[in-house]
Parts: sequence; structure tokens; C-alpha cells
Amino acid sequence: MVIQKNGSAHWAGGLKDGKGEITTESGALSAHPYGFNTRFEGVKGTNPEELIGAAHAACFTMALSKMLGEAGLTATNLDTKAVVSLDKVGDGFGITAIELNLRGTVPGTDEQTFTKIANKAKEGCPVSKALAAVPISLNVTFS
Repeated sequence: MVIQKNGSAHWAGGLKDGKGEITTESGALSAHPYGFNTRFEGVKGTNPEELIGAAHAACFTMALSKMLGEAGLTATNLDTKAVVSLDKVGDGFGITAIELNLRGTVPGTDEQTFTKIANKAKEGCPVSKALAAVPISLNVTFS
């Protein structure tokens, strides 16, 4: 079974003075603006790295929930923040690292078991696999 989802982008103008819009199939983003300033100059607004971070955090957290369930565990809460690093690489830019910061509360287990399952989820998450060319680290806070 193949599941296909899509997102699209529209751009008009040059790199620095142009403006873009991002739209997702679900409508969660509909002609949402982005541009050079939101990506490189710290102006409030979205950018590709932020969207990759959100997608990675969501996928990883769902994979972790699944794997916890397979171990007979249910999380009270799981919160993941994915920090995506964009850096100068050669003549251009590249995503050089992704750091997953996980905070979770899971009754009936210990930090060592939770961390082991979280690392398994990091490796098994489809978005992690898609981003395998980039070093992906995981920091776990267990409570």
C-alpha cells in the first residue's frame, strides 16, 4: 500500500526580493508565505528547515508511541523539538545536522528502557530514513 501526500511551493521574483507560498494537501498551510528573509535573516515566518523539523518531530514521536505500545507501554506525554541546522557548505548551503530533543513521561518503565526505545524510533522513523544523509542526534529527558 502506497500512501502519497503532497506539498507545493510557488515562487515569484528573484532570490532576495522574491516571495513564495507553501501549500499542503491537507490545507494546514494554504498559500503560507515564505521568503529569503524568513530563511536567512531571522524574519518571523516559515522556511523549509522549520517545516522539515516539524515533520521530523511529528514522525519520530508517532514512531516512538508505536514502539512504546509494542513494549506494553503508554506515554503520559511525549514532546519532541527538532532543531534543523542550515549552514554554509562549499559554495552553497546544506542541512548539516538535526537534533531531536525529546521529553517524555512513561509510567511503568525506566530511563534506560525509554532511551533504548527512543533510539530505535529515531532509526525507524520514515522521515529519519529520508534524511539519513544528515547526522541526526537525539537528546532524551525522562520524567
